[in-house]
Amino acid sequence: MRDVFVAGIGSTSFGKHIATPIESLAVEAAARAIVESGIDRERIGALYLGNFISGPLNGKEVLAGIVGERLGLGNIPCTKVEGACASGGIAFRHAWIAIASGMCDAVMVVGVEKMTHASTAEVTSALNCAMDNENDGPSGLTFPGLFGMAWRIHASQYGTTREDIASVVIKNKANGLKNPLAQMGASLTLEQICASAMIADPLQMFDCCPASDGAAAIVLCAEPLLSSQARQNKIRVLASAQTSGSPRIANHPDLCSFEATVTAAQKAYEQSGLKAKDIDVCELHDCFSIAEIIDSEDLGLVPRGLGGKWAAEGRTGMQGDVAINPSGGLLAKGHPVGATGIGQIYEVVKQLRGEHTNQVANARIGMTHNLGGTGVACTVNILGRD
Repeated sequence: MRDVFVAGIGSTSFGKHIATPIESLAVEAAARAIVESGIDRERIGALYLGNFISGPLNGKEVLAGIVGERLGLGNIPCTKVEGACASGGIAFRHAWIAIASGMCDAVMVVGVEKMTHASTAEVTSALNCAMDNENDGPSGLTFPGLFGMAWRIHASQYGTTREDIASVVIKNKANGLKNPLAQMGASLTLEQICASAMIADPLQMFDCCPASDGAAAIVLCAEPLLSSQARQNKIRVLASAQTSGSPRIANHPDLCSFEATVTAAQKAYEQSGLKAKDIDVCELHDCFSIAEIIDSEDLGLVPRGLGGKWAAEGRTGMQGDVAINPSGGLLAKGHPVGATGIGQIYEVVKQLRGEHTNQVANARIGMTHNLGGTGVACTVNILGRD
């Protein structure tokens, strides 16, 4: 297997782009990545596009081909990849495989979603396609309900408090204020969080990520195609792991852990030869505040049961043991579902280059974690600065 490097990155802001067609968002991010990479479009051998709900919300299912044509990439393979909220991360892994295996020398990977033009009912219905609706649909649960249950169980097992979980919200919203791509950065107090609307008890409004529009893109390549600029600060993909878990809620023995995340992290550590203590910065899937706590424990970044306490003590903040979601995460940056996994990699690359607007000091090893549905799909990537 060949080493794979990041040649170029691009992103739109995450937020409301109601007047912009979904394919235009993807093309904007991808064009920026191509320009930064310095690689001729004729050298790009494939395009993988992560997207989840462009069919029900935008009436467009053949986005990969549309975007490939708009970019002038010729008759290369253009593939749309779907894995619920993990769609972008899975697309990235396919691009990595294509280069590592020698099938391509350069690959474009894009993630995109457009959601804010639709009604809340339409968005909720579309997102619920990430569930096994034949079996779990009759329960009436939506994803806030699922993570509300997870919160209650975590609190019962480990003593996690409202104050602990609010620490995640306060941290990520504050980080979002320093990220020009973020949708909902804010300076919040515990009192403001506790006064916000109840969504699915005990989850309140500020505990939930916003619906978002946006796109992010990465050009990956083999080392010979790296530009002179990219060679000065080489970012290498050290590991890319994908796993699956049960699509059924009842088949998860413990809602305080997702097996797909635990296994993906183990595989990524094995691939890279690294351990959790080596990670300097992590962008993980905080679709809800309690999710960051669960994810941080599943990834081995925080001891089991202490995710809330570490957040409250500042140990997952910018000056802590490991910086988690310095971009603002999904809670503040936003969650345009298919774009999220690629957006996380964009943020980590910025950190490893030392050019982020909310820079983690001396960041050399970064991790991303992208989880889909009820833990049905997961990707974990580790990148490093050579």
